[in-house]
Amino acid sequence: MPETGPSPERYSLAVITDDADSFPEMRKHLSPAFRTSLATNEAEILAVLEQPDIHAILFNLDAIGDGPADGLEVLEEIRKIRDDVVITAFTRSNQRTIPLKASQAGADEFFLFPINYDEYKIVLARAIEKRALEIEGRRLVQQAENKTAFYGLIGASPAMQKVYQAIEAVARTGASVVLRGESGVGKELVAKAIVECSDRAGKPFVALNCSALPDSLMESELFGYEKGAFTGADAAKPGLIELAHSGTVFLDEITTLPPSLQSKLLRVLQEHAVQRLGGRSAKKIDFRLITATNEDLEDCVRKGRFREDLYFRINVVPILIPPLRERGGDIALLADHFLRIYCASARKPLKTLAPDVLEVLEAYKWPGNVRELENVIQRVVVMVNSSLVTLEHMPQHLLQHSATSQEAMLIPDAGVDFDAEMERIEVAYLNAALRRTGGKKSAAAALLQIDGQRMKYLCRKHRVE
Repeated sequence: MPETGPSPERYSLAVITDDADSFPEMRKHLSPAFRTSLATNEAEILAVLEQPDIHAILFNLDAIGDGPADGLEVLEEIRKIRDDVVITAFTRSNQRTIPLKASQAGADEFFLFPINYDEYKIVLARAIEKRALEIEGRRLVQQAENKTAFYGLIGASPAMQKVYQAIEAVARTGASVVLRGESGVGKELVAKAIVECSDRAGKPFVALNCSALPDSLMESELFGYEKGAFTGADAAKPGLIELAHSGTVFLDEITTLPPSLQSKLLRVLQEHAVQRLGGRSAKKIDFRLITATNEDLEDCVRKGRFREDLYFRINVVPILIPPLRERGGDIALLADHFLRIYCASARKPLKTLAPDVLEVLEAYKWPGNVRELENVIQRVVVMVNSSLVTLEHMPQHLLQHSATSQEAMLIPDAGVDFDAEMERIEVAYLNAALRRTGGKKSAAAALLQIDGQRMKYLCRKHRVE
């Protein structure tokens, strides 16, 4: 079947070259399939790149500077500005390395001059159609992600829908929120979602892990200090709460805060004022407090590790963030999300997961939750060269867990009656073979690869006719 070109002037093509005399012939060969325009200097090139309806660029690498090397640099800059257009490059140079370098710089296709325009039109039309499909694919993926994303949180499971509802309910109130959940579930992301959904969006967001600093530094970091408050305090410094004025303070692992600082934090929450170390007066601060913990907060209160009055102050609205193992269907969404993030940051083609890989990921319990899944995907992107991620690329502990899960299904904790199971299997095979052979025992024996005497014995043993 003969190749057919695109309909008349279906695509817009910009020709970048310093050889204006050759452009009329180019336009003659490319018309009417392509609507062509010419750019011969920097201003005209920039104007071309600003055109939203441009489909492709034909770039003469010899037109810039002293030769193809300079042209390749400009090609790379063009690709950074416009990743949606098809870029074709050509040169009169016969250097063997130029095609590879052009591809690395961002060219979709490469040609030597003089160009075979009949071939070029077919190749270019296909490339433009392919790019259009890629862009549409990205748009659909983005659209799908928008339906499963909520202020940076990814997930469509019922468990996460409850979290989204809680965030919307509490966001525009001034109530203190405590986020509860295992390590790695994304408590700080939920805190940021609350802020983005509230009227404090765009205001300071100050986060501190209460277990990250020693007690001696935690007080000065939170509340600030005046000059001379202690040895080494050569200048006054505002604390994190002060820096969060009009915004939000997020304190992670709140139960690790020392008792002395718990009482001081309680006073700050009661008065909404902060007094720096060495200071004589308190400063009024407008802030919202969001805290988080992976511990049993009530148990910490019972054991005297956490002040009961502070507990009631921070636990106005508790939000439980589910572990990944309870978020049915979200693993595939998160894996795809992280694949696109890390492939883009590593400038690698987007990778896909083989179906059995996804089965292994969904069978795993993820003790490290979303953070652990993210680490696995990042490792795959860095270490795997192929576009398809298969089981051989998976960390060994995930595969081992998958095998262990299958064994647990085969042999439950209560154990099995081995003899009864073997009898059940024998009966099932005998009946299946006899049905297949229309009840002929000799043919059934051949199908089961046993001799006739053993077939008769098994039929008598299990009373199979």
